[in-house]
Amino acid sequence: MQFAWQRDGAMLTHMPSGIDKRRFTVDEYYAMARAGILSERDRVELIEGEVVTMTPIGLVHAAAVARATHGLMRSTGERAIVWVQNPIRLDAFNEPQPDLVLLRPREDFYRSAHPGPADVLLVIEMADSSLRYDRDVKASLYARHAIVEYWLVDLAASTVTRYSSPEGGPYLSVAVHTRGDTLAPIALPDCTVIVEDLL
Repeated sequence: MQFAWQRDGAMLTHMPSGIDKRRFTVDEYYAMARAGILSERDRVELIEGEVVTMTPIGLVHAAAVARATHGLMRSTGERAIVWVQNPIRLDAFNEPQPDLVLLRPREDFYRSAHPGPADVLLVIEMADSSLRYDRDVKASLYARHAIVEYWLVDLAASTVTRYSSPEGGPYLSVAVHTRGDTLAPIALPDCTVIVEDLL
């Protein structure tokens, strides 16, 4: 069965089986931007070869990203690059734009190419209306591409779900953290962040 996930608030839909779809590569995705089919105003990402519309950023979401960025930069210092709502290239058909990523430091700050899975220390998605998408689609995508750790921040519930130990499929370890808890990325165990700094 072929699936076509569409991000529409919290709703996920799929195409019925038997329908052939044309998947776009990352290079074709950028060609669409150069041709003016996609503009800088379009909030989209490439997931499984499909151009997916991202939900608008509301006030709560924007504030949470800003607060988390501040906390992560303070905690990590020079040990990581805090990559804010920028692309990561997972393979030829997937270039998501997570809310936050911690990257291995590089002198050119990834000017020559978008970071790939080997560059990623941690991915964080802030979810309000996109919770199901970030939990069901994004978690699977990141695990399949061996992203070592993924934090899903549920802004409505004030929780952080920590996914780790991808073993060629889904994440094997899933833990929910609440206000008052402290987290540290597996790759940077001395860089602690309190849950409140992510909400």
